[in-house]
Amino acid sequence: MPKNSKVTQREHSNEPVTESVADLLAHQEPVDYRHSVLNVAAENWNKQQDGEGADEERPAWNNKIEYILAQIGYSVGLGNVWRFPYLCQKNGGGAYLVPYLILLIIIGIPLFFLELAVGQRIRRGSIGVWNYVCPRLGGIGFASCLVCLFVGLYYNVIIGWSIFYFFKSFQYPLPWSECPITKNGTVSVVEPECEKSSATTYFWYRETLDISNTISESSGLNWRMTICLLIAWSIVALAMIKGIQSSGKVMYFSSLFPYVVLICFLVRGLLLRGAVDGILHMFTPKLDKMLDPLVWREAATQVFFALGLGFGGVIAFSSYNKQDNNCHFDAALVSLINFFTSVLATLVVFAVLGFKANVMNEKCVIENAEKILGYLNHKILSHDLIPPHVNFSHLTAKDYNEMYHVIKTVKEDHFQDLGLDPCLLEDELNKSVQGTGLAFIAFTEAMTHFPASPFWSVMFFLMLINLGLGSMIGTMAGITTPIIDTFKVRKEVLTVGCCIFAFFVGLIFVQRSGNYFVTMFDDYSATLPLTLVVILENIAVAWIYGTKRFMQELTEMLGFRPYRFYFYTWKYISPICMAGLMAASIIQLGLHPPGYSAWIREEAAEKFLYYPPWATAILVSLIILATLPLPVIFILRQFHLISDGSNALSVTYKKGRMMKDISNLDDNDETRFILSKAPSEAPSPMPTHRSYLGPGSTSPLEMSTVANGRYSSDYLMATTPESEL
Repeated sequence: MPKNSKVTQREHSNEPVTESVADLLAHQEPVDYRHSVLNVAAENWNKQQDGEGADEERPAWNNKIEYILAQIGYSVGLGNVWRFPYLCQKNGGGAYLVPYLILLIIIGIPLFFLELAVGQRIRRGSIGVWNYVCPRLGGIGFASCLVCLFVGLYYNVIIGWSIFYFFKSFQYPLPWSECPITKNGTVSVVEPECEKSSATTYFWYRETLDISNTISESSGLNWRMTICLLIAWSIVALAMIKGIQSSGKVMYFSSLFPYVVLICFLVRGLLLRGAVDGILHMFTPKLDKMLDPLVWREAATQVFFALGLGFGGVIAFSSYNKQDNNCHFDAALVSLINFFTSVLATLVVFAVLGFKANVMNEKCVIENAEKILGYLNHKILSHDLIPPHVNFSHLTAKDYNEMYHVIKTVKEDHFQDLGLDPCLLEDELNKSVQGTGLAFIAFTEAMTHFPASPFWSVMFFLMLINLGLGSMIGTMAGITTPIIDTFKVRKEVLTVGCCIFAFFVGLIFVQRSGNYFVTMFDDYSATLPLTLVVILENIAVAWIYGTKRFMQELTEMLGFRPYRFYFYTWKYISPICMAGLMAASIIQLGLHPPGYSAWIREEAAEKFLYYPPWATAILVSLIILATLPLPVIFILRQFHLISDGSNALSVTYKKGRMMKDISNLDDNDETRFILSKAPSEAPSPMPTHRSYLGPGSTSPLEMSTVANGRYSSDYLMATTPESEL
C-alpha cells in the first residue's frame, strides 16, 4: 500500500481512520484480510489474541421472559388503572368494550407488530430505525425522543406522589381518614377547608400538593414533593444504569407485582358489601353509546396510548431481540395481556367504588334521617307522613327512599326548603373519577373503610410505584437507546446525565402550582405529536419502504409469511384511522379553548379556569417543539444540507481490524462497493442470515465463489448496523 496511505501512516495508531470503500479498493496492494473480520479464507480471527478490545456487541435479553415482561411493564401503566375504568364508565359500560376491541384489532395490534418488527429487524433505536427506513423521515426518531422526554418529566412526578403516600401509609389510622383539628384560642374546630370537602380531598390538595389557587401563583417549591421526586429519579437511574442488563432484572418484580396486588384487591373487593353493585353498574351496557363518534375517538386514543405506540420504547426493547424471534406472537400476546389487565383493573376499581358508594349512601341516609327527625320534633312535618313500618333506629336505603317520595309529594310547594337529598346509590356510582382523583382521593377514601387499612394502602401505592416504574423504564429506553446507537455515548454516563437533567427541569412540577403543569403536559405534550409520529411511521413502512418488500423481509426473518390482514391494515386501514383521530383531536382543540381544573382554597372546590396567555404559549410551544424535528430533518435532507449516509460506505481500521457501518446503506451502494453485482441480484440490505429460502435453496452469499471454487466468499455479513465486517 502506498506510504502516504492513511492506513500505512497510522498502522499502529489507536485513532480510527475512515476512508471510502472506493478509495480503498483503488489501492494496488490488498488489505491484510487475515487480521480483519472480513475473512475470505474463512479463517476465524481471535479477538483476544489481537491485543485490541473489540467493540461491544449489542446487548441482548437474557431470556424471552425478561423481554415479554419488559414490554408488558412498559405498556401496562397507570392509565390501565385510572384511565380505562373511567372511559368504560363514561362511554356505555360494557358497550365500550366493543369499539375498544375492534380498534385494538385493526389499529393497535398491527401498529404494535410494525414497531416490534422494525426494531428487531434493524436492531437500532428509533433514530437509527427511521434513518434506515426513510432518511428524509429521520425526524421521526428525534420527535419520539422529545416526546419521551416531555412525558418522562411529569410521569416521574406521579411516581413521586405515590412514594409520598406509600410512606404515609405506615401508620394507623391513615392520615387522610379524618379532618385535622385546629385550635382557635380555647376552642377546637375542624379545619374549614377539610370540613367543606372531605378528609381525603383535603389531604391530597393541602397536605400533599399544598396547591395554589391558579397556575400563575407558583409560591415556591414543595420541599416534601421535591425529596420524593429525587427518590423517584434515583430509582429510575439505578434501574437503567446498566441498560437492559439491569432493567431486565427489575422487570421481574415491577411487572409481576401489580398483578399480585390487583388479584388480592379483587378478592378482597368482592367480599365487601356493595361490590357487586359497582361491578353490575360498570358492565351494564348502554348500547346507544356505541353510535356516538366521541366514544370511538376516545377508544382509539386509549388503544394508541395503552400500547405505548410512537414513543420509541417498543422499538428500543425489540431491538435487543434475536433476529429469529417471533415478534408476531409477541405483538398479539402483549396487546391481549394489556387489554385483560385493563379489564381486571376495572373490576377492582368498581368493586371498591361500589363498596364506597354504599358507605356514602348510608351516610347520606343517616344525615337526612336526622333532618327529618328534627322537622318532626319541631312540627314542621307531620308524623302521618312517615310510613308505619319505618324504624329510624334501623333505617334502610329503601325505607328512606319511600319516605322521601311521600314527603316530596305532599310538601311539593315547600320541598326545596327542607334541603333533603334523594340518597340514590345510582347517583354515587355515576360520580365518574379518573387520574389522580381516582387514585389519591376516591380509592384512598374507600381504603379507610377497609379492615387493616394501612396494609391495603401500602400495597396499593407500592403497586402504583411499580406500574409507573415499568412505564418509566420503557420511556427512558426510548431516549437512551437511540442516542447510544447514534452517538455512541456510554450508557452509564447518558443515563445518569438524563436523570439529573430531568430532575432539575422537573422542579417546575413540584412547586405549589406544579399539579397544573402536570395537567398541561399530560393533555398537550404528547397527544398530537405522537399521533403524527405514528402516522408517518406507518407511511414510511407501508408507502415509502413498501408493504410488499416489508412483508417479504418479515417472511425471511420469521420463517413464515404474516397474515394478509396486516398488508391491508398497514397500507390502508391504520393510516386512515389515525388521520381521522388526528383530525378529531385538532377539531376538539379548536372548539374547546385549553383550560384546567383549579382548586380554590376558600371555596374548597374545583373550578375550571382557562390558561393565561403565557401558559397557552407554553403548551403550543410543547406541541411545536415535539413536531419540529419532522420538517427540519426532511428539509435538510431533501436539499442535501446534511448527509443521510446513504452514499458513503465507510471502513474503519484499528490495528488490523476492519469494520463497516451500514446503518444508512442503500441497495445500490452495497451492490456497487461490496458484491459488484447488478442491483437486481443484490441481497436485501436488511439482515439475511435468517432468510427462509425453502428446502435445498442456497443463500445468495454462498453462491459468490472464486474461480477455483475452493471456498465461498464467506463474508461475515453485517446482520445489524453494529455488526462487524
